[in-house]
This record gives sequence, structure tokens and C-alpha cells, in this order.
Amino acid sequence: MGLLDLPGQLMDSAYLIEIGSLLLRWLHLIVGIAWIGSSFYFIWLDNTLKAPSDPDLIAKGVGGELWAVHGGGFYNPQKYLVAPKNLPDDLHWFKWESYSTWITGFFLLGVLYYSQAATYMVDPAKAALTPGQAIGIGLATLAGGWLVYDGLCRLLMKRSLLLFAALYFIFVVAVAYALTHLLSGRAAFLHVGAMIATTMSGNVFFWIIPGQKNTVAAMQRGETPDPIHGLRAKQRSVHNNYLTLPVLFCMISNHYAFTYSHPQAWLVLAAIMLAAALIRHFFNLKHKGILAWQYPLAGGAILLGVFIWLAPARPALANATTAPTLAEIQPLITARCTGCHGAAPTLMPAAPAGVLLDTPDAIRANGPRILTQAVQLKAMPLGNITAMTDAERAKLAAWAAGGYR
Repeated sequence: MGLLDLPGQLMDSAYLIEIGSLLLRWLHLIVGIAWIGSSFYFIWLDNTLKAPSDPDLIAKGVGGELWAVHGGGFYNPQKYLVAPKNLPDDLHWFKWESYSTWITGFFLLGVLYYSQAATYMVDPAKAALTPGQAIGIGLATLAGGWLVYDGLCRLLMKRSLLLFAALYFIFVVAVAYALTHLLSGRAAFLHVGAMIATTMSGNVFFWIIPGQKNTVAAMQRGETPDPIHGLRAKQRSVHNNYLTLPVLFCMISNHYAFTYSHPQAWLVLAAIMLAAALIRHFFNLKHKGILAWQYPLAGGAILLGVFIWLAPARPALANATTAPTLAEIQPLITARCTGCHGAAPTLMPAAPAGVLLDTPDAIRANGPRILTQAVQLKAMPLGNITAMTDAERAKLAAWAAGGYR
């Protein structure tokens, strides 16, 4: 490609989407690490603080302190029971880590899914939706998820933490069930994660930061801050801590079609999210000096059970003399697959994962992958954009059963 061709190449919509995806995904990862890292650190800090023995610290209103060493230096974090007697001049607010993570995530969702809803969100085998309807369902999920969560918190948190957790989990599973019957599997999983992530950022925007602002404002007026603001903010922060691992799984699930392509994908997601919460609970208890190994063991057992459940059946071997040959399979692959997986793809800027299927040797070498993605999971072609038929998938299965000859 010459320099004169560059402007036209940059105007290619598929390539622009690829650039936007790269930059947004990179930025989303950076700011997400900053948010999750600070969140995990402060939960660890709260669970590790010890009551001070120094009378001066007690007199200042310090409720807990910690000595730590990191990067060649010693640190002595202190947490006040409510607030210090005097407001410091330089006060750092942890909020933009959350806001920037949600903003970049929402734009990434728009670039990858909403701008290509017909391919990435609509699955005609599940529901006859237009791209606009699919996008509307996605957006309603984000907003509705926050409203239900916040309503449950207001109603139940003073009454029963266990009941709140159970009802919210049931709600998330119900959303997963609905979305996996309306949208493509990958879009369904991603929107469950985006709904929970929106809830997490909503906690920061609507509760944690306003509570901290109320505390600071009271101090500026010379009043004693109401401890309820700190308690509510802490409550929501702990919720975010438990929701982090389920969200992270949803964010990476689009790379693992065996999870979202299952007929009971909603149940797969529910089990994995439960396992993630159990494992996170172990670490939260461990920070308090409590080793409760039953939680990670239970989480690990759930994950193992899910992986055994999802394991694809081995194709039965067929008579190699009656099975389709590579020469018969190649036209099928060319028609249905090389639009994306070719040296010069027409449907993608570049072949996904670098997988090329435009030569006999490449097709044979990727035979097991073709079987998994196109036959067992039916995850490819993406959104069945090239309209591969069930008969063609059966032909690929027969080729595999004949030993990919």
C-alpha cells in the first residue's frame, strides 16, 4: 500500500472500528486496573488495620492503623473512626478511576457491539430482533440493573444482608436467562457484566462520593460529621469488591465460546459468578486473619463441575473411505470462512487470532478448531454472517470423524 492510498485506507469503516476497539480496550484495561487495584487495596487495608495503642493516635480519633513496607519505604496508614478533627488541605478523592472505567467501557461497548449489532448482538435462532431493538435491550439492562440493585439495597440492607444477597443473585440470574434467550450468547454475557459494572460505578457516583462530600461539608461548617455517610459508603464499597470477579469473567467470556454457546448458558454464567464470589470471600476473610478454605474449595468444585459439564463430546470415528475429503470441504470453507479467515479478508480488517483457512494445509492444521467453533459450539461464522447451514456443519463433522483427511 502506497502513501497515496493511506487516507482511503483510514476511512475504511471496518479498519476504523478496529482502531477504536484497540485504543478503547487498551485505555479501559489501564483505568480498570487502577480502579480495581485501589478497590482491592482499600478492602485489604480495612480488613488488616489494627486498633492503635499509641494514646496520641487514640486521642486524635484514629480507629485503626497499619505498618507496611513497599518499594523500599515504610508506610503507616491510619483510618479515623469518622473523620479527623481538622480537615487537611490536600485531600485525594478516589473517583475518576471508577468514572473513567465506566466511560471507556461504555464507548467500547458502543464500538464493538452497538455499531455492529446485526453481527454481534442479533441471533435470529433466538429472537427476531432488529439491531435497534437489540441495542435497546442492552441499554435497558444497564439502567434497569442499577435501579433494581439500588432499590433492594434501600429496602433490605438494614433488615437482612443474606436476603439482599440472595435476591440480588436471583435477579442477576434472571437477567442472564432473559438475555441468553434474546441476544447472541457473547452479547448476553457481556451485558450481564456491563450491568453489574454499571451498578458498581453507580455506587461510587450516587453513594460513595456523595457520602464523602457530606462528611467534608459538615467539617467545613464546623459540625461533627454523621457517621451514617461513611457506613453507607463502606457498605457499597464492599458490594463492589464482591462484584469485581464476576464482572471480569463476563468481560473476557467473549473469547471462550464454550461458555456462552451452551443451551443453558445462563446457568453456566450463574455458576461461574457464584464460584467467583466464594473465592473472593475467602480472600476478604484471609485479610482478617481467618482461613476459611471451604470457600475456595467450594468455588473450585463449582468451576470443575462446570468445565466437566461443558466438555464437548468426542466425534465418533467414521469410515475414512466414506467421509468427505479435504478437497470436498475446501469450497465450503472458502465460501463460509475465508471472508474473515483469509490472507485478504473481506469481512474483517485482519484474520481474527491470525487463523488463516485459505490453503489446504491451513484447513487441515486447523481441523480440530473448525470442528469446535463451527460444529460443536456453532460460534462461527460470527453471527453466522455467511449463512452456514446445518447440513454444512454436519458435513464438517463427518470430515472430522473421518480424520480430517
